[in-house]
Amino acid sequence: MATSTLQTPIAAQTLSWFGAFPAALERRLEIERERLPLWLPVAFGAGIALWFALPTAAQWIGLLCALAGGMAFGLAIGWQTRVGRALTIACGVAAAGLLLIWGRALWVEAPVLARPVTTEFTARVEAAEPLPAREQLRLVVRPFARPDLPPRLRLTLCGDQRRPIVPGTMIGVRARLMPPPTARLPGGYDFAQRAWFDRIGAVGTVLGDVILPPGAEHARQPLRARLSEHIHRQVAGSPGGVASALVTGDRGAITPEDEEAMRRSGLAHLLSISGLHVTAVVGFAMLLAMRLLALSPRLALAGYVLPLAAAAGALAGGGYTWLAGAEVPTLRSLIAALLVLAAILLGREAITLRLVAAGALLVLLWRPEALVGPSFQLSFAAVTAIVALHESRAMQRFVARREEPFAFRFGRGVAGLLITGIVVEIALSPIALFHFHKAGLYGALANVIAIPLTTFVIMPAEALALLFDAVGVGAPFWWVADHALRLLIGLAHHVAAAPGAVTTLPVFPPWAFGIAMAGGLWILLWRSGWRWAGSVPLVAGMAVLLAQPRPDLLVTGDGRHIAAAVPGGGYAMLRDRAGDFVRDAMAEAAGIDTPLVALGDLDHVDCNRDFCRWTQGRGDAPRVILAAHGRDRIAGEEMAAACAAADVVISERWLPRECVARWLTIDRDTLEQSGGLALYLGAKPRLVSALRAGDAHPWRRPHQLSGNDEAVPTADLAP
Repeated sequence: MATSTLQTPIAAQTLSWFGAFPAALERRLEIERERLPLWLPVAFGAGIALWFALPTAAQWIGLLCALAGGMAFGLAIGWQTRVGRALTIACGVAAAGLLLIWGRALWVEAPVLARPVTTEFTARVEAAEPLPAREQLRLVVRPFARPDLPPRLRLTLCGDQRRPIVPGTMIGVRARLMPPPTARLPGGYDFAQRAWFDRIGAVGTVLGDVILPPGAEHARQPLRARLSEHIHRQVAGSPGGVASALVTGDRGAITPEDEEAMRRSGLAHLLSISGLHVTAVVGFAMLLAMRLLALSPRLALAGYVLPLAAAAGALAGGGYTWLAGAEVPTLRSLIAALLVLAAILLGREAITLRLVAAGALLVLLWRPEALVGPSFQLSFAAVTAIVALHESRAMQRFVARREEPFAFRFGRGVAGLLITGIVVEIALSPIALFHFHKAGLYGALANVIAIPLTTFVIMPAEALALLFDAVGVGAPFWWVADHALRLLIGLAHHVAAAPGAVTTLPVFPPWAFGIAMAGGLWILLWRSGWRWAGSVPLVAGMAVLLAQPRPDLLVTGDGRHIAAAVPGGGYAMLRDRAGDFVRDAMAEAAGIDTPLVALGDLDHVDCNRDFCRWTQGRGDAPRVILAAHGRDRIAGEEMAAACAAADVVISERWLPRECVARWLTIDRDTLEQSGGLALYLGAKPRLVSALRAGDAHPWRRPHQLSGNDEAVPTADLAP
């Protein structure tokens, strides 16, 4: 029987395609050879991120073995080929990142308080952070002669308890302490993780007055605190808080309303001393030094003006970073600024993606845990997007200088700034939605006004005001700064109040966020046409977010607070007296931007002294929910029938053995294992927990201390 001529070539064509793929990939990497080093911090960060994502040591070891296999496979392909070399280096760098973060997590290990306690102790103050807008003072202290307490605590003083306390002071306090809290809800902020790397073993609130040694109230405050106080005297209220944030990084005097408006309008980055602020200080210092040094013909002719001006800029940037508290974003920006200065002195192009990659790698080597924080992700995503945009030929042609009327040149500059802002907003939206469950839509427009206002008006006015305050004539500059700051805050409120200013979405699954970020980096870091292949994972990750349903029920990790979805897209709280912090956490996890109503006020909810009962869910299979909100003990036989008639039973207390729901019973024992919960009801109900079963990260299984020693050593402070 004759065979069709089309049958044989199919397999041959497939084999030839697979055979040609390595050669095609080799050619593609040869074209992109200058961009390959940009992937070093990506591979390093991938190893760090996978350590955080995988829960157990067995999986970390398995990943190391897989990376070792990848290195062996790369060597088998051939070190002389770009594919083999790239695979070997990428796997090795990822393994190094995993080992670094694992080692750092073990190196910073410190004991953690086991359970809430109320105790008295003496401590030495390490840091004091005033929060006048909230009438609070936050202290980081080291307890003295209390081996039953963690070596480092964070305490909060409220109202009249606040006293002028400087670092180094010995204090005596009575405080209510508790372990660092984990995320209240799935996708929420996990303070326990951050506290682990800061070596903070407990947080608490001071009860009663603080005992200070004689003369402590008259001790000289640190320079940063004195400077913040001076700024607050010159510019009152929340504008003074913003002014202080721009100079010293102290944001404590900004009212919560103004801070939320800045966040919703996309201007919150102005409150964190980072690239914009450090660049302005370094640039201004360098420009001033060049103008002054150029007055010397000897220095100018010898070619010393630029190196000396760069040194002056570096010193100014370092001093500004130290004054602002040397926080991670500020140090990250200083590293980038120093790399730019080095590139200028070497005669190289200063602002490139290689510079951004070098800065990211240095930060990850220094603080690998910063990778999973929103600050690192937002700042480097913004800078990478800006540099990649302005490296493109189309953007370079658009913003290139040319002979044209001033109006056209000005309009082109504004358009370039607007395009840059839009690209940055697109790059930052997935990160903002993942961490905060909300993203601003008008941030690009707001920043067109806010960034020039801050860079060319507010910061120079503040600098001149502080300079001329030395001779007592800084008032005119403070007047300019005050009015400009009020304009900035007014802009933030105006943009935040605009219809549709903020988009809110529920919890972004971490795996979808990961593939979206991989797609975005693929687009930003490559230069040739295959970069657009990254749009596939980027769109896929964002599609998962857009398709993510809102949870039907949210339960906090302590079981006290429950939010239930109601018709119309809103949510109702079981306890309507919940504080703003809990309400904000519930709204973020639910992906809403509307107030939460009281569950007991709804018509379909029946409540008595001990329980509320209602029907929850979508479609043809609604679920009966029974939630406890009373304090009285109820016998198991009395609850058995009610529990058996409910699909879900929720209680903050331990439920008796007789209480068994048809689908899910949630009580204190359950929540200690799972943390906060998000429940999705329907034909196939499911739940998502804040804590993962078997999680072996060090902050989940720390060495614990009791805090039960009731010794009162505060008598040592008596005169």
